[in-house]
Amino acid sequence: MSDSAEKERILSVARRVLSIEEKSLRTVHERLGGEFYQAVEEIASCKGRVVFTGMGKSGLVCRKIAATFASTGTPALFLHPAEGGHGDLGMLTRGDILVAVSNSGETEELIRLLPAVKRLGVSIICLTGKGNSTMAKRADVVLDISVTEEACPLGLAPTASTIVTMALGDALAVALLERRGFTEEDFAFFHPGGAIGKRLLTVSDIMHVGDEIPRVSPGTPVRVALFEITSKNFGFTAVVDSDDRLLGIITDGDLRRLLEKENDPLSFEAGDIMTRDPKTTGPDALAAKALQIMESFAITGLVVVNEEGFVTGVLHMHDILKSGVA
Repeated sequence: MSDSAEKERILSVARRVLSIEEKSLRTVHERLGGEFYQAVEEIASCKGRVVFTGMGKSGLVCRKIAATFASTGTPALFLHPAEGGHGDLGMLTRGDILVAVSNSGETEELIRLLPAVKRLGVSIICLTGKGNSTMAKRADVVLDISVTEEACPLGLAPTASTIVTMALGDALAVALLERRGFTEEDFAFFHPGGAIGKRLLTVSDIMHVGDEIPRVSPGTPVRVALFEITSKNFGFTAVVDSDDRLLGIITDGDLRRLLEKENDPLSFEAGDIMTRDPKTTGPDALAAKALQIMESFAITGLVVVNEEGFVTGVLHMHDILKSGVA
């Protein structure tokens, strides 16, 4: 067989696999219904954790789904069913939910766990391809992961069925995320490290505070305001009242325009030339959102104010870029 013929044969196999898996996902999409909603409501009302269990490839898929649940605000863990029969079932407590995954619904290690699980009064959500299986009959909610064919030409290696299971697990996790009103700030809490952690840093993580904040009162002479801007090196200064509540800002651009327009610019006070109602951000806002504000309004810095309008810090675009947010 020539190299070109072999290449085309391999690509044909790959396309067939993707086609079968795509068809399987469309099928599970079309049959999604009340059972899925019931599963979401069961998990949403769970006072404990969601414990996933499955053998072999199903177990690997369970580990991934459990990780997705945990990272999106639903406490979850993986229980190996074989180890569960030798003591690890102690991981499961009243108030938890067990999500058991078995395409056949007859996995021996899982079946052996069911009586003990029932004695604990733990609800069981079963993901299976056999609606009349032992597991399905003993479950409280059954989600159908059946496929018409596996992508493996021998029909033995789980391929399409594992894709469907993982996709259904993702659908559950995202539906729960929406159901609970999970926010970007919540997501940041569970992802403090790596690229995601940097992207989800809050303003308070990188803002300048205390004596680093450039600020003057409304009655401050322009000469002093100019010194505050240049010495603090942010390109602006906040104008605050006696309680440190933000009244406005003065930028180096404001000072340049003043010099161009007025014969005696140094006779003015900060309150005369400040920009009222400047763009600001809150300390709990994502740094990425603060960067969006800066880019949208072509500015390089923001005053950070709390809900009462008091100045708590300042943030420069360089701080955000240095932190790796963008």
